[in-house]
Amino acid sequence: MAKNLLIVESPAKAKTIEKILGDDFEVKSCYGHIRDLEKNEMGIDIKNNFEPRYIVPEEKEKVVKELKSLAKKSSEVWLASDEDREGESISWHLAEVLGLDPKTTKRIVFHEITKPAIQKAVQNPRIINMNLVDAQQARRVLDRIVGFELSPVLWRKIGMKGGLSAGRVQSVAVKLIAEKERQINQFVPESSFKLEAIFAANDINNKAVNFKAEGGKYNSSEDAEKFLQSCINAKYTVRDIQVKPGKRTPAAPFTTSTLQQEASRKLGYGVSKTMLLAQKLYESGKITYMRTDSVALSETAVDNIKSEIVSSFGDKYLQLRQYKNKNESAQEAHEAIRPTYMENRTSDDADTNRLYELIWKRTIASQMSDAELEKTIAKVNISTNNQDLTATGEVLKFDGFLKVYMESKDDDDETEENEEGRLPNLTVGQVLDFKEMLATERFTKHSARYTEASLVKKLEELGIGRPSTYAPTISTIIKRSYVEKRDKEGIKREYRVLKLKNNNIEKKTEQENTGAEKSKLFPTDLGLVVTDFLNQHFDKVMDYSFTANIEEEFDEIAVGKMKWHDMVEEFYTPFHSGVEHTLENAERAKGERALGTDESSGKPIIARMGRYGPMVQIGSAEDEEKPRFAKLKATQSIETISLEEALDLFKLPRNLGQFEDKDVTVNIGRFGPYAAHDGKFYSLNKEMDPYTIELEEVGPMIAEKRQAKEERTIKIFEKEKIQILRGPYGPYIKQGLRNYKLNKEQQEKAADLTIEEVKAIIEELKANPPKKVARKKKA
Repeated sequence: MAKNLLIVESPAKAKTIEKILGDDFEVKSCYGHIRDLEKNEMGIDIKNNFEPRYIVPEEKEKVVKELKSLAKKSSEVWLASDEDREGESISWHLAEVLGLDPKTTKRIVFHEITKPAIQKAVQNPRIINMNLVDAQQARRVLDRIVGFELSPVLWRKIGMKGGLSAGRVQSVAVKLIAEKERQINQFVPESSFKLEAIFAANDINNKAVNFKAEGGKYNSSEDAEKFLQSCINAKYTVRDIQVKPGKRTPAAPFTTSTLQQEASRKLGYGVSKTMLLAQKLYESGKITYMRTDSVALSETAVDNIKSEIVSSFGDKYLQLRQYKNKNESAQEAHEAIRPTYMENRTSDDADTNRLYELIWKRTIASQMSDAELEKTIAKVNISTNNQDLTATGEVLKFDGFLKVYMESKDDDDETEENEEGRLPNLTVGQVLDFKEMLATERFTKHSARYTEASLVKKLEELGIGRPSTYAPTISTIIKRSYVEKRDKEGIKREYRVLKLKNNNIEKKTEQENTGAEKSKLFPTDLGLVVTDFLNQHFDKVMDYSFTANIEEEFDEIAVGKMKWHDMVEEFYTPFHSGVEHTLENAERAKGERALGTDESSGKPIIARMGRYGPMVQIGSAEDEEKPRFAKLKATQSIETISLEEALDLFKLPRNLGQFEDKDVTVNIGRFGPYAAHDGKFYSLNKEMDPYTIELEEVGPMIAEKRQAKEERTIKIFEKEKIQILRGPYGPYIKQGLRNYKLNKEQQEKAADLTIEEVKAIIEELKANPPKKVARKKKA
């Protein structure tokens, strides 16, 4: 008897669902999208109401052929792709390609892969929602138009080697990172002196303990010193004590963006890694659907959470809550991200388990009691100047949800309360035992650069993008080299400390490491130049509110309030005319910055974008003498490089002296820093800086690398530029940049092979290349 064919997006999901549905269903995967816009042309018929031209890509032809064959043999075809707009679009494409009627074909959706959810979905099928399909189609068409029309403008007007591209959301994301970087570059830290006194008093066990009390801030060391002098011979008395109750409330369950933020802060996961692991958890039935902007929980889920809290922690830890979305158009799903079964506290492998535990804790904490605190504020009076210092202590009276989970904060978020300890047993009128008072110099900080997760948070705040777009947007801007994710080393900075002790004021200078950052997003010079060009000529496309309005229009299409063709037409007409005007009239963007004059030649020095990236140049093309060029270091930028730093770059190539009676020079080439010696080139080791390295370090490296190469070399045919080398899997042939594998018999007599035999082996392997064998994954 013919089975029902149920088509899902991924093979992992197919396996899980097939176990649930049993023998009546055959569950197959379409492996995501099976059709896309044509690649060679724009793939959109602009004159025919923006009609898309879809094709089945070559890599999907086999899948489509198999699904068509199975569909013919099946009693009925069911479509069960994901429940967001992209999933709806995939179902529609499947219906089109398999010859199914979208008006009658059964479409099922579920936001968790559990037996009750799947069975309920099968009992309540619907048809394809064309409004959701149209919303996704509008996004795809609009993004293709922007990319297809803007990219050639960038090729012509910026013209670096290698293709440049632009995108409706990606370019706005780069703009956010560029603006942040420029704010940081313009930031000038201001110093002030923060006051802190150390006292001793007895605690409840009558044991002397130290505690601190804080004073105000002073703008100069002179003002701070003046205050300390006014405290000489002072008596310190507790003037007032206030005890205030307080509470902390748990955060809402996870949405896509809040999960990405917390996984970044707590686990150090990038946005793409988080989504990959979340997808694994969803497809194996562990969590609900991972692309959602809803914070709601179903009644069934709340009942499940309630049972888990009461059985694990007791009734006093239970406080049920309803969370509501700030975003009225939260459309991607009906529930927050949560475990499907709260009794399951762990997942499988280490990485998914860490993410699963985070989701479990956040979900259960959302329905737990508030944490109850007691905050003590003591005012300490100074007799000699009648000013107050403030000592604060915070005691946790009932841990509530903190027993399970505490939300982390971003670098810029100053709202996090300090974990204060308990103060000693103080009473009003008590004279305190003064130990010392410090006035410590502190500097204002610039706002933190974006992490992947804090960029997602910002995009969400601005209404740009939706849960399914965050991870691909960030991946794209990094891949296109507009942004790089890297660490920044801190720098040493001196700060001053004034100390009042035993009625003497002592002054000293100390050092701190400041400005170190980890896994932050930095705009590249290319990203800055492209952003400036697009801002100048396509300010509307780069406008945050305009981009957010487009997202709202997609939402309106999704609920049937707007026709997608009309929306695209309204965008396209002014946009296309702007493209034509820019191609005709805009000057080439060079990203130039004048740095000063080279004293030895009197020629101008500029930093600019070159064909192979950012560089500095002495002289100009109009001069009789050819200009000199030097590439910027990876950590340098056109916008911030100084004249002195630029001149240092021209110190290469450096002649370090002679090794084995031959000159050694160091330089930077296309493949990085290298040393040249006796006509041969050796890549410098990672820790070697070509600007500062000396002969004593390079000589041994050359000898070591030369020996390793000699040991690796079996035979060289100089004339034909062919080598027989020894590799980790035995001897092989190298010709230019290509390697050719030898069979076992050939390897055994590798040293005796003639040039004719080697050429014959190369020709044979070119004509019949060996088939690639898939490597077995380690268990």
